[in-house]
Amino acid sequence: MNENIQEKNGSKKKRIVIALLAILFIGFGIFAVNIYQNAYYQAYGLINYNPKLTTQFFDRNGELVANYFEDENRLYVEFEEIPYRMVEALVAIEDTVFFEHDGVNVEAIFRAFLKNIISMKYSEGASTLTQQLIKNTLLTREKTMKRKLTEALIALIIERHLTKEQIMERYLNHIYFGHGYYGVRTAAEGYFRKTLAQLSLKEIAMLVGIPRQPNSYDPTKNLNLTLARANSVLSRMKNLGWISEEEYSEAVAEQVNVYNDTLSKNQAPYVVDEAIREANALYDDVRSGGYKIYLGIDLKTQQLAREALEFGYQKILERYKDVNTSILNGAIVVLDNFSGDVLALVGGHNYTHSAFNRAVLTNRQLGSSFKPFLYQIALDSGYSTMDLIPDISRVYIEEGTSKNETKEWVPKNIEGNFQGLITVKDALMRSRNLATINLVSSVGLETVHSELTRMGFKNVPKDLSISLGSLGMSPLEYSKFYGMFANGGILIEPRMIKKIVNRYGMEQLFESEKKQVLDAAQNYLMIDMLKAVVEKGTGRAAYVNGIEIAGKTGTSNNNVDAWFCGISPDINVMVWYGNDDNTPMAASEVGGRTSTVPFAYFMQNYIKIYPETRRKFPIPEGVTKSIYNGKEEYFTPKSPLPSASRITSATDNILF
Repeated sequence: MNENIQEKNGSKKKRIVIALLAILFIGFGIFAVNIYQNAYYQAYGLINYNPKLTTQFFDRNGELVANYFEDENRLYVEFEEIPYRMVEALVAIEDTVFFEHDGVNVEAIFRAFLKNIISMKYSEGASTLTQQLIKNTLLTREKTMKRKLTEALIALIIERHLTKEQIMERYLNHIYFGHGYYGVRTAAEGYFRKTLAQLSLKEIAMLVGIPRQPNSYDPTKNLNLTLARANSVLSRMKNLGWISEEEYSEAVAEQVNVYNDTLSKNQAPYVVDEAIREANALYDDVRSGGYKIYLGIDLKTQQLAREALEFGYQKILERYKDVNTSILNGAIVVLDNFSGDVLALVGGHNYTHSAFNRAVLTNRQLGSSFKPFLYQIALDSGYSTMDLIPDISRVYIEEGTSKNETKEWVPKNIEGNFQGLITVKDALMRSRNLATINLVSSVGLETVHSELTRMGFKNVPKDLSISLGSLGMSPLEYSKFYGMFANGGILIEPRMIKKIVNRYGMEQLFESEKKQVLDAAQNYLMIDMLKAVVEKGTGRAAYVNGIEIAGKTGTSNNNVDAWFCGISPDINVMVWYGNDDNTPMAASEVGGRTSTVPFAYFMQNYIKIYPETRRKFPIPEGVTKSIYNGKEEYFTPKSPLPSASRITSATDNILF
């Protein structure tokens, strides 16, 4: 009886033990599966590697304008573009058997384990490059057994899914190289201003030695320490037989130039700001998407434009010592007449002091610089350049702000005098306000307003104040209208971005919208008149020897804005100065003085840099030249030179 009871109890205990073991086994299995699943999930981030990449801006010649990034400045490089010497150097110093192990170096782990026991502290690790990559991308740097086991498991998973070349590519693209540089390509271009293919053996050794302690081995901070580390890399390569004694000696003796550049390397901040704004309207990952954005600007022209704006700024300071430099500013825009490309854009005197882009974001009154568009309408209405218009005063009665209230508007010429009858050409050349107002009145305000709207101007006042340029516009927007004069009457939208290439090599091209607004022959009559403005009118200070320049000065009410809108056969240059708070500048700061001088500075140097620039405006079909009053003058069938009868009829009905 007792034996049966004991036998039953023993059997029951066995079943309990077996059940417990089964539960433990199942639990361990579930735990192991869970660990593997978590490890695989983490490994997925490296298997499908998609890092944040730096977007780069390039000028029209392919020269780097700026880097733009979010958290990490990283330029990607494919494994095929990585020099084999770099792979050798990295493997030599970090993981000699990288191409032999399966992600974990068991021999190295055992060797490190013994050393750590002997030293009674964690003095040596045994991480492979695969494990280092995991530690830098997926895990923390804590030195615990759990993390090391997880790291090893992920390493085994990654080695099953990726080739050694893929792992090496990810490592060299992801690792931090100090100074804000992520990835070896970024570091090479940053520290040495070289492509990977241009690196010397010494420079390669310097780079692969940095990731161990990137802040300590940053060559812009501790060059001697970096060089010592590089020599250790070279020594290791020599001892392994991967470089010869001669190669080692030459590399150690080499003198290396290291550059301490900014991360953005931004050479045209106002341009880049505007390009970023435009790109952000197209993509939501511009800061991290690794785009290559090709701009229309030319860095040489951009630098020259910045110098010209500063030249004019300093001239103002020389004339008036009490100028408030905290508000005085300027802008300059240079457009290619035929493509609409923005060749240069400077939105202020000093970007560091103020990043506000006056070339794009301001709405400044145009003043007399607007007159050519009014005169063009007159030409298109049948006026010729030699027709006479009255330069005399009249009083205009305007409605007041309250009922039955009226007020008088008595416009004046800047000089305060009258010239009676004056030719259309002379009126524009001398920027006569009264003659312009009378011309607009003669053509008809309704016609003028309608034609300006057709040209593309917006928010045009429907009153005679338009004769004096009462509407406002930014220099960039305004420049396209002046470009129309030099482009046979074709209005072209300014183009900042020419092409965007994404990280996968797919391109998106951008073309400027073009519209024929003016007749080419009629348009040339305006070019001829604007040439006279520069040769003997208000824009004489903009004259440049050896090239035809057409242009118009402009000064808004009370000297608040000073413009010069200059056109050459290939480009047009818009120059503006004024106070940021719209207060008046000094009384003598007018477009013909303030803005013409920096324009001339720009053009004189531009044709030196680009001597192939065309020097003469082409004359289109339909334009004829004849002697009139002893001078050569141009005319068209629509705008014939006046006869005696036309002169009489044009002045008979002047009633004021």
